[in-house]
Amino acid sequence: MPQHSRPHVALAADGDLAALDLPAIGQGTWYMGEGLAPRRDEVRALQQGLALGMTLIDTAEMYADGGAEEVVGEAIRDRRDQAFVVSKVYPWNAGRDSAIAACESSLARLGTDYLDLYLLHWPGSIPLEETWEAFERLREQGKILRFGVSNFDIDDMQQLYALPDGPRCAVNQVLYHLGSRGIEHSLLPWQRRHGLPTMAYSPIAQGGRLRQRLLDNDAVRTVAKAHAATPAQVLLAWAIRPVDGKHDVIAIPKAVQPAHVEANAAAMELRLSEDDLATLDREFPVPDRKPPLDII
Repeated sequence: MPQHSRPHVALAADGDLAALDLPAIGQGTWYMGEGLAPRRDEVRALQQGLALGMTLIDTAEMYADGGAEEVVGEAIRDRRDQAFVVSKVYPWNAGRDSAIAACESSLARLGTDYLDLYLLHWPGSIPLEETWEAFERLREQGKILRFGVSNFDIDDMQQLYALPDGPRCAVNQVLYHLGSRGIEHSLLPWQRRHGLPTMAYSPIAQGGRLRQRLLDNDAVRTVAKAHAATPAQVLLAWAIRPVDGKHDVIAIPKAVQPAHVEANAAAMELRLSEDDLATLDREFPVPDRKPPLDII
């Protein structure tokens, strides 16, 4: 696989925070802490990823009822300054005071006194104004540095941006992979117009037949062979491909096995050609009308 400088995605400056570049591929932790793999292997995988430059680690209070945060906490112990840690709050915990308590619980499980980024996991019944007020209080207290949202569709984003401090949103994290391109119709163009980066969860699809269909697809395999890469690496490189020369999507795949972690990191060095992208577009076209936001 050809060697290139690794792509980064810029987070805008916010208040006293300078603009920050993050690697275009980070690390997800969904299903960690559930006993599906030995805990020591999950911890080692995250530490390996940090060493390979995948410094963003994404987790949530939902994952394994906080168990994934505990795995992350063990992984970043004695190396907190190497990691950009993201966690997410349940919508029903996102109230004026409940968000403070939820964040403090996440911090305790993570063994850190601050989060680099805190997200509302999906839209809920608590008014956004109240959640945003709580996030701002957490930021003033130094418990979070930035805040944003997850699973917000374009109407949700428009509602958020109508708030006085709505544009302080740092990212929107949504499902995005070659087999789920619905956000490209309306949401992704809107976010690009507003300079808002996207975090792509499940960038290789979430298990089952869809994931296998993508990995076994002839077009994906043809592109992979041309680059001496794996189909999974092609899917990651596609997710983080630049648009108009700019990278603004961060993919957060999960991995536990050492070879898988290494392959994910190496995918940052894979550049797909215009012909490659056209081949994949023909096989997996962008929807011609806006679908509902894909969520899993």
